[in-house]
Amino acid sequence: MDARKVKQIAVEAGADLVGVASMERFEGAPPEMDPRYIFPDAQAAVVLGFRIPRGCFRGIEEGTYFAAYPSMGYAGINLIVAPLALRAVTLYLEDEGWEAVPIQNMVIDAGINITTGEVRTDRRRVRPDLPAPDVMPHFRIAAVAAGLGEIGYSKLFLSPQFGPRQRLAMLLTDAPLEPDPIFEGEICDRCMSCVKECSGQAISSTETVEVTIAGRTFEFGKLDEWRCTLAYTGGAPETSPFVPEGWDFEEQVARRWDALHDIPYNRASSSVFHHMGAIEGARGCIRACMIHLEKAGRIGAHFRNSFRRRPMWRLS
Repeated sequence: MDARKVKQIAVEAGADLVGVASMERFEGAPPEMDPRYIFPDAQAAVVLGFRIPRGCFRGIEEGTYFAAYPSMGYAGINLIVAPLALRAVTLYLEDEGWEAVPIQNMVIDAGINITTGEVRTDRRRVRPDLPAPDVMPHFRIAAVAAGLGEIGYSKLFLSPQFGPRQRLAMLLTDAPLEPDPIFEGEICDRCMSCVKECSGQAISSTETVEVTIAGRTFEFGKLDEWRCTLAYTGGAPETSPFVPEGWDFEEQVARRWDALHDIPYNRASSSVFHHMGAIEGARGCIRACMIHLEKAGRIGAHFRNSFRRRPMWRLS
């Protein structure tokens, strides 16, 4: 089976990045995240990347229009663009006589919290030797296994084309596709902009975590998942004009999900886009990282004008 044709179909259907991973590259994954439990006869994982337009962050940068990222940069890709591309590749493989399992980058009550790694204990296994449903692969790990890039210090996936600016999806197939080589370059230069600009102060500058994927080890800053989640969804008063008067970030972190739903913009975003507001546009791990990588010439994306053209706004 020619992997080049599969990639061509994916690109024609809207993907900006396509890579192929052999299934043994997922060795060591927790069972609840191991795609081999989803399709035991799979020979390959095809990972697709879809760029987030830089303009989706423009209104957040100016402090005037916050909807473009949660709509066009997040839900629009996850719910429309990526499923159409997955369907096109899946149907092509079916027409060639192969089976494919499309896996959208949306979590529907998975058996593991993909943010914290906490495994649910309220699910029944259909057999003793299987993890409880739903198994949910780690898309960033899959993208590295497919040779599309690396894990940066922020724990985000970075591609040599767009840096942190993409969403991911994947499919599993029993077609014998030639895997791509693991990416050997270096995108992240440990500038620590992600740490300095994270509005939730969620990324440690001293404590790190290591993960080995297909023989290559990546080190990233230890993440406080709840500080990250609350800040990302507009719970940091300095970077969100939508929190109620007197909102205290430190107090709200301890309330976890309840705090997120107390932000009116998040409730509105969830009802329209089926996703929290992502109000601050990942100020450190996406925006600050993107700005640095563009200025340093470490990624392929080039623009006629720099992204940050005015002093960065902050609320008291």
